[in-house]
Amino acid sequence: MKAEYGDVVKVYTDEKNYEGILMPRPEIFEKGFIVVKLDNGYNMGIDEKRIKKIEAIKKYEKRKEEKIKLSHKSGLPTVPILSFGGTISSRVDYKTGGVYADYTAEDFVAMLPELGHIANLKAEKIMGVMSEDMVPEDWQLMARRIAKELNDDEVAGVVVTQGTDTLHYSTAAMSFFLQHLNKPIVFTAAQRSIDRGSSDAFSNLLCAVHAASKFDGAVVVTCLHGTSDDNYCILNRGTKVKKMHTSRRDAFRPINELPLAKVYEDGRIEVLNDDYQRKNFSEGKIFSKVIVDDKFEHKTALLYVYPGMAPDIFDYYLKKKYKGIVIAATALGHVPTINPKYSLLGKLKKLIDENIAIVISTQTIYGRVHPYVYTNLRKLSVELDCIFVEDMLPETAYVKLGWVLGHTHKIDEVKKMMLTNYAGEISERSDEKAFLY
Repeated sequence: MKAEYGDVVKVYTDEKNYEGILMPRPEIFEKGFIVVKLDNGYNMGIDEKRIKKIEAIKKYEKRKEEKIKLSHKSGLPTVPILSFGGTISSRVDYKTGGVYADYTAEDFVAMLPELGHIANLKAEKIMGVMSEDMVPEDWQLMARRIAKELNDDEVAGVVVTQGTDTLHYSTAAMSFFLQHLNKPIVFTAAQRSIDRGSSDAFSNLLCAVHAASKFDGAVVVTCLHGTSDDNYCILNRGTKVKKMHTSRRDAFRPINELPLAKVYEDGRIEVLNDDYQRKNFSEGKIFSKVIVDDKFEHKTALLYVYPGMAPDIFDYYLKKKYKGIVIAATALGHVPTINPKYSLLGKLKKLIDENIAIVISTQTIYGRVHPYVYTNLRKLSVELDCIFVEDMLPETAYVKLGWVLGHTHKIDEVKKMMLTNYAGEISERSDEKAFLY
């Protein structure tokens, strides 16, 4: 029988035979190659000149859609899983070769039955997008759905799944949008899709449900691999975490502070940093309701300073009537100031004169900005009144500035709010142990 895309095939060559799923050839591949997905999850390109024969072993069968009914068990905490897409809810379409958001939260339970022994799971697929396509309106929807669950007396904590690319933006947004937190909000994701043997999805999800069930914090956290192996996951504060690698399973690392805790697959939670708000929930009773405060100014930008940066780039933001810009400056908060051709001082002053808030963070990842160490820094802080935001991450600063500007455009009030520590986004002191944790 003739082999078609999606079929399990055996490819015979003079040197070796290969078995796997016949995949469409990606556009980036040269013609004259076929692609086979091996059992280990990796794709192999085979030169057609080497092939003696292709044998179809098993024809492609479209995945049957079965609705999973989640049962309730007495004595277990209730944990909703809210799915917003991403790799953790993605699989390969063996007809097209593409990866797309497909799995529902119910599917997670079917694939990982252990979850049913940890908690009574409520499951809902809210969105099915990859996180690079998420926008602030999606954060607002996310906040409202999470708050609804948190204010349910039966819910112990909430698990949120989405893509990794902008996960730290979402966790920062939830840290500001949701006031008076009473339970943990645990974000988890996957670097590798569920249908790959090396997927981190199952371990991450298992640990996330454990954390939502029993972690004593009322805080937004990420729950992802702590090492490249399946040893444990770490809980990182949502305003102090960054994706530090494109593909490693332990890509998300805490920045300027230690992780809050380690979470093991057997349910053990080892607290590493107890500087967090405790949950306001006990024995099925909520002592405070979560309030959604999701005002956000969309005319907010994040810009990285670089050598040779043209000052007139700021004209665009002035013309488009932006209300605030976060500048990821170099080191302690430097921007070009001396060379008349490249100095940013004139343009920044013009923006500030137009009541546009200028926030200074650092692109060095670790450490904090300082408004007074060097003369150039004093020009920005004293002469121009730029807002230096301590050790706040640029991504967090961007989200926070958009949220602050959603409440006020008065620069004095913006400055006061940006320097107020609402969700652990500013550390009073730097912990030496946190560097390269």
